[in-house]
Order: sequence, then C-alpha cells, then structure tokens
Amino acid sequence: MSADATRGPNFAGPNFAVLVGLGWLVIVTDLLMRQWANTGLAFPDTDDALRLVEMRDFLHGQGWFDMHLARLGPPAGYDSHWSRLIDAGLAGLFLVFYQFVDGALAERLMRATWPLLWIMPAILSVIAITWRLAGREGAVVSLLLCVVALPAYQQFLPGRIDHHDIQITLALACMAATVWSDHSRGAAIAAGALSGLALAIGLENLMFVALCGVAFALRYAFDRGAAPALARYGWALAAGAAAAFFVSVGPDHWGHAVCDTMAVNWAVPVVAAGLMMGLAGRMMASERMAVRFATAGAIAAVAAALFIAIEPRCLGGPYAMMDPQLRAIWFSHVSEMRPLAAVLREEPATGAAMIVFPAAALVAALVLGRDPAMRRDFAFWLVACELAIGAALMLSIAKTYFYAVWLGMPLVGAFAPGLFARLRLESIVTRAAVAMLLTPSVLTVIVFEAAQTAGASVIEGRDARVSAGCFKSANYAQLTRLPPGLVATEVDLGSFVLALTPHSVLAGPYHRLRDGIIAAHDTFALPPAQAHAVLQRLGANYVVTCSKQAPPGLSADERRAGLWGQLDAGNVPDWLEPVPARPDEVFVVYRVLNTPRRDARGRAAK
Repeated sequence: MSADATRGPNFAGPNFAVLVGLGWLVIVTDLLMRQWANTGLAFPDTDDALRLVEMRDFLHGQGWFDMHLARLGPPAGYDSHWSRLIDAGLAGLFLVFYQFVDGALAERLMRATWPLLWIMPAILSVIAITWRLAGREGAVVSLLLCVVALPAYQQFLPGRIDHHDIQITLALACMAATVWSDHSRGAAIAAGALSGLALAIGLENLMFVALCGVAFALRYAFDRGAAPALARYGWALAAGAAAAFFVSVGPDHWGHAVCDTMAVNWAVPVVAAGLMMGLAGRMMASERMAVRFATAGAIAAVAAALFIAIEPRCLGGPYAMMDPQLRAIWFSHVSEMRPLAAVLREEPATGAAMIVFPAAALVAALVLGRDPAMRRDFAFWLVACELAIGAALMLSIAKTYFYAVWLGMPLVGAFAPGLFARLRLESIVTRAAVAMLLTPSVLTVIVFEAAQTAGASVIEGRDARVSAGCFKSANYAQLTRLPPGLVATEVDLGSFVLALTPHSVLAGPYHRLRDGIIAAHDTFALPPAQAHAVLQRLGANYVVTCSKQAPPGLSADERRAGLWGQLDAGNVPDWLEPVPARPDEVFVVYRVLNTPRRDARGRAAK
C-alpha cells in the first residue's frame, strides 16, 4: 500500500476534487446528449414504467405502506414489493421541477435527472476503494476508467428510475466504507448503516453487501485489533436493518415472511447478527484466535438458523415462492435472466464484449495478489472476492454484468501504476494512453469489433416488437382514445399500458402476479372459445396485439391453434370486434363483445 493510502479517503485536496467534478460533468453531459431524446420516445424498461405508476399513486395520496396497484391484474390487483423510499425520492424531485414546468415536462426531467444523481456516489466509491489499494495514482486511473466506461452506465441512463442504479451504488459505497474501516472509525458505522439501507431498497445486491459483513467478521477473527470496528459495524447494522424493516413493512405484514424483499425472515437474522457482532467486538476480543474464530462462527450459525427457522423456502433464492407454472410459461423466457452462455450462443460478439472487462479485472487481481503486502491486506481480498462473485453471477444471469464492471474498476485502477512502472512510462501522455486502453469502453469496443471481424454474428432486431414500435410511448395514444377498460395483452406490454393510458391490464412481467400472468398467457394460448371464457370471467374489455411476433412462452401448438394464432391468420372469432385503426397505428385492438357479432343475414360472424 502506498503512503498516501494510509491518510484516509478525504485528503484528496481541491485539485483532485475538481477532477472528479469535471469527470462527473463529462459523464452526465454525454449521457444526456445521447439519451435526452429517448426519454421522450420510450421507457428504457418495463420496470421504469411501473415505477412511474407507483410514484403517481403515491403523489395522489396512496399511503406509505399501501403498495397496491389496483389497475394491474384486477380484480385482485397487485401488491408491489418495491421500496417506497425510491417512490418518495422520485416524487420529491418531480415536485421540485413541477414548480417551474408543467406536469409532463416535470416527469420527463425527473426521469432524466434521477439516475444521474447516483453516478457521483458510485464514482466516489470506486475512487475511494482504489485509493485504499493503490494510493492517489491508482485513484486517478480509476477516475479515468469511470469516465470512459459507457457499458457501466446502462443502468444509470436518463430514464432509468427503477432501482438497479441505486443498488449498484449502495454495493460500491458499502465496499468503500468497509475497506476504509481500519483507518476511519466512522467508516465501520457507515458500512453498517449502508447495509441496512441496501436491504430497504431491495435484495439484488445482497451477496455483495453481505460479503462486507463477512469481511468484518473475518478481520476480527484474524486480528484482535479489529474488534472495535466489528462492534461499530454490528451496532450500525442492527440499527440500519431494524430501521429498514419498519420503514419498508407495514404493521399488518410484520409477521409475514417473503423471499424477494425485506421482511421478518430477513430482518430478524440480520438484526441478531448485528447485535451479536456488536457484543463480540465489545466483550469478546479474546487474545486467542481460536476463540475469536469460534465467536464469528457462532454468530453466522445463529443468523443462519434463524433464517432457516422462519422461512426455509427462501434458501432457494428470491424467486423460491414463485409458482412453478410461471417458470414454464413466462420466467424462463425473460431475456434479462439469460445466462451468459445463452448470450454467447445467440449473440457471440455481444457476449465476448461483456466478458472482456471483468476478465481483465480478474487478471489484474491475480497480478496484484503476487505482492505479499497486498496479500496481507484484507481490503484487497474483499475487493477481489466481490469481483469473483460478480463474475460468477454474470455467468448465471447475464444482467449482473454491470456489477462485474463496476467491481472490476478499482482492481484495474490499482493494477495500472504497477504496469506503468514495468513499462517505464514516465510522461502523463503515455500513461494516459495506456490507461485508456484499459477502460471498459475501449476494451469493449476492441473485442466487439474483433469478434465481428472473426465472423461472430450480431443479431439485428431480435425483438420484432421493437422495430414495430410496440414500446414507443407515442403509439399508446391509439389506446387512450378508447373508453377506459381492462386490456388483455401480452405480459411485456402491461407496464406501458398502465403508465401511458387510463386502462387496467391483466398482467405485467412481475413474478408475484401469478393469476394475471397465467390469464394473459391463456388468453393467447387457448383456443378461441376457451380464451373467451377466461376473458368473460375477468371482465376484460379489449384484446390488444402488436407485431407479428408471438408472445413469449407459447408452444408451437399454442401458436397455431390458440387465439393468437387465429388472430394472426385473420380468423377473428365472433365475440371479438376489430376496432378501426389509422394507417400509422401499430396496435391491433379488438373489443370483447357481450353478444356475438352478426352478419347481414343475422347469423353469428365466423
């Protein structure tokens, strides 16, 4: 570790602070120039559309703990498991803009600004981690990596208002606080508090946050001097997790265990672990390493036993309670849940480009690990293990690639000064040129182009719905002209119908919405007469299709004999009435009739 690294994360001085500020300004300016037009054209994702619906309901007076969305999956509706904290933040930002512009523009400005606010703390966390590993020189390189890292910002693009950007930022911030906890008393407290906040937002970053707790426990086990840091972290973790529970869970759900969000089965083990860590750090700082290891093991065993005792099914992960039928008809077809192997098989150039920077970071970790001083530093082991977990998760779920990129930047930044020394690079220009070659953007472009040159295919327009305009916001004006009713459409369109029209919708792509997803699937998979019975039972008013692409999850037989196949072939059953559309409109809309259509002779239409 350099001498600079021992002075603490806040000594950078005004010159470096100016560099960070300029770097952030370059990033947000670039993202706004690239994406501002898109914020008016479409939502980046279904989750961004539904988050906007939640924010509007909150602004219109829905209670803090009332997460019910009555227009999604009626008649029962849908109880969201997302954090109200984000809804409140979005609502506050919207109200600021609403003081100066109309509601539509205020929403657009809010959607564009919100994700950009989380870029600065993410960058500062990367810099702090790198500074702890390699001092100021490494931190300067990591700033360059952050500036030239467009792949890392896909979850921070203007318009992304769901929760992924905040979860990435909190994981990085928790890591930064943890690695500095041996230099700063407040860092251990910050790590515990940030862990509690992360639990309140969601569980997607749980493994990364939990590993910070493991680092505190192991450092205490190996080093008696780390006991005070363990105590401070434990007390803060217990307080943060308790606060997360009471902020996130209403009194009528305090005893309800779930796997996908903060609940009693998550809060009790974490609070108990935090309290035990606090007591161990204060009262069990034995001189004997065996005693400290036994204490750390006992804490882990008690927390695990509580977790299993309250709800053992959650050992199967956040989707353990999902109905198995949903996996077959919907979940297994969700593109963002694809493993990396599937991406490599279907889009080799894209898959290769995704791998390159995390792979470079792993190589950097191996090189850094050759240094005996680095091997003795718990901070290095934490960052290396976090990256290894991020890379492993990317193999199973490709969308976690973004975590791997962010987690890799501190290690590549720490590796760069040693590389400069080996290459005997003295000038700033040559060092900057070499550092540029290590950035996520440059490495990604190089590998992507090389893969294409080598013959790797790039699939254009995989989703026919995109080219057809099914996700463009302006096209939903076609539906707003219809009297409000219940729309039966494919699952992936549901959130956009809610956000852009006054209609209700059978389903959206959310694993808790069992009945709605099954009903939406059955609408298009069953033969027309059976589909009619489903729609009549639910009181649906419209059937809506878009593009020639069949809804995901339909088998070959269902695509041929089901309602979707019949409509695609032009065979409209007599209980559906086509709604006239203009030449430029993309949706095909049918009104569900109470009585069959009749032809000119009074016979039921065929």
